[in-house]
Amino acid sequence: MPETDPQTFKPKSDFLRILIERGYVHQCTDLEALDDAASKGMVTAYVGYDCTADSLHIGHLISIMMLRWFQKTGHRPITLMGGGTTKVGDPTDKDSQRPLLTEAVINANLASIKTTFAKFLSFEGPTGAVMANNADWLEKLGYVEFLRDYGVHFTINRMLAFDSVKLRLAREQPMSFLEFNYMLMQATDFLELNRRHGCTLQMGGSDQWGNIINGVELVRRMDQKQAFGLTTPLLATASGEKMGKTVGGAVWLNADRLSPYDYWQMWRNTEDADVVKFLKLFTELPLDEIAKLAALEGAEINEAKKVLANEATTLLHGAGAAEAAAAASKAAFEEGRLSDDLPTIEVARADLEAGVPLSNLATDAGLAASRGEARRLAQGGGLRLNDKAETDGQRLVTLADCNADGLIKLAAGKKKIVLVKPV
Repeated sequence: MPETDPQTFKPKSDFLRILIERGYVHQCTDLEALDDAASKGMVTAYVGYDCTADSLHIGHLISIMMLRWFQKTGHRPITLMGGGTTKVGDPTDKDSQRPLLTEAVINANLASIKTTFAKFLSFEGPTGAVMANNADWLEKLGYVEFLRDYGVHFTINRMLAFDSVKLRLAREQPMSFLEFNYMLMQATDFLELNRRHGCTLQMGGSDQWGNIINGVELVRRMDQKQAFGLTTPLLATASGEKMGKTVGGAVWLNADRLSPYDYWQMWRNTEDADVVKFLKLFTELPLDEIAKLAALEGAEINEAKKVLANEATTLLHGAGAAEAAAAASKAAFEEGRLSDDLPTIEVARADLEAGVPLSNLATDAGLAASRGEARRLAQGGGLRLNDKAETDGQRLVTLADCNADGLIKLAAGKKKIVLVKPV
């Protein structure tokens, strides 16, 4: 497939110009041909999302932003729900097979994550987004029919050469035949979306490159049509950490899994070296404004982090939630006041009368991933109770620790606060 360096390519289409300028593009099957198509009329593209949890997480956000820019530049996005492929599980970047979910769990997860897309995409008008579910066609395929119609276009030799397979085998981790079929199913998705909706572009992370290529090839082989694949770089922080991981686990996009305040704080705590990159990828601020923020030095970089937190939180949770989170953070960290907008957990008054170990409370509040980690955090001076460092994770927290407002303030480090409310 044609190789064109995105960094030197001069696009005609607004879509590719914006994506390249802002750092979204890693690989493309044919940049020149895709740019030509996008500059001449409306293109339809899709990104697939399996339903392995009841919320998407921040790892999905870069592809959602790509779909948003795609639509804003005059094209039609498709969000493909993996109602069918989730029953198999994508083996990419996995050392073992994912637990198989029941159909009821998959459907519940699908219904929950649908709500995220309405915040980023419009489903109205000529470029209105389409939401599809690959269960609609995958579950209707007979096994022999599937092998005869689609399997004949894939060779075992080539499938074994893909990184997702090679890495699993190199680690001597078994790959089930069920998982091995995933790449055929994903390729079938592209063909079906091309036939049903005229979709000619699949986008995704660079770890999906092999799967995307299979779809492009299947469309060409079966229907003699040109299709395209485009991937984004896999993101890590400047310190090498996986993007979006916190002490409490994944950074979820649903507010019932992660509060808007905690989401705002995650962006506010971005490493200095990542601020400009994240402003380009996860906000819609014009590049000239980002350039001004990039010029800030020393402590002033914190102002750029606040802009990043405000803009990213507004996109997901709305301006009101972003303003409340910013105000709560200012009250807690700059003015030393507690705010009603700080995350709060409720603990039974009877439990606090008896006393709850600090490590248990910190873990329940999401300040640590486990009680052992909470004890180590305390020993290192990183756990604070009512603004006082507590080095004993077994120290009992009781009703006597409540402040004048009847609350207990827990903090991990300097930037993560949770209030404990007796009930």
